[in-house]
Amino acid sequence: MSIRVLHLASLSILACASLAGCRRPIPYDYAAEPDPRKNPYVLGVADRIRISVWQNQDLSTDAVVRPDGTVTMPLVGDIKAAGLAPDQLRETIRQRLQAYLKGSIPNITVAVTDVVSYRFTVSGAVFQGGSFTPGRYVTVMEAIAMAGGLTRFAKPDQIIVNRVEASTGQLRRIPIDYEKISSGAALAQNIVILPGDSVYVP
Repeated sequence: MSIRVLHLASLSILACASLAGCRRPIPYDYAAEPDPRKNPYVLGVADRIRISVWQNQDLSTDAVVRPDGTVTMPLVGDIKAAGLAPDQLRETIRQRLQAYLKGSIPNITVAVTDVVSYRFTVSGAVFQGGSFTPGRYVTVMEAIAMAGGLTRFAKPDQIIVNRVEASTGQLRRIPIDYEKISSGAALAQNIVILPGDSVYVP
């Protein structure tokens, strides 16, 4: 191969490296990301719940999960609720009531009446960025749609979902290619947004 051919090949490689279209995709295991829709809902701060004790209106109450993660129930007092599924909270209440009520414990239900703790942000090159509390789990595509969609200046192949690992506090940056999701070429990237996530569109 001549020196001229080698020189041209080198220039081509450098040019390709400088273009977005020539970037090699960063390997990422999207399947490893959690899908909270497959598990019972976990209560968080500001969520509203209804605690019902069968045939006992004095113990039944509406409650809001306070910033310290607790709710207050008549007779029982403060109970830790954040981080628990409604069924888990119901069992905690049942155990606490055993100290006050004689005989069998009546049926208890815990119903989520308003989901507020599920909150995320979308920012960057979208039409209506901000903080969102949709009351249900949404995917990346749905989150961007809630923010009004991408502007003409957006870089759809460089979207990032910033996610803080709950157990370690470490920040993870999850690369998202909007166009590949839209075309069906990479549906696995359409992950479910978790509470506290931030979606950034450059």
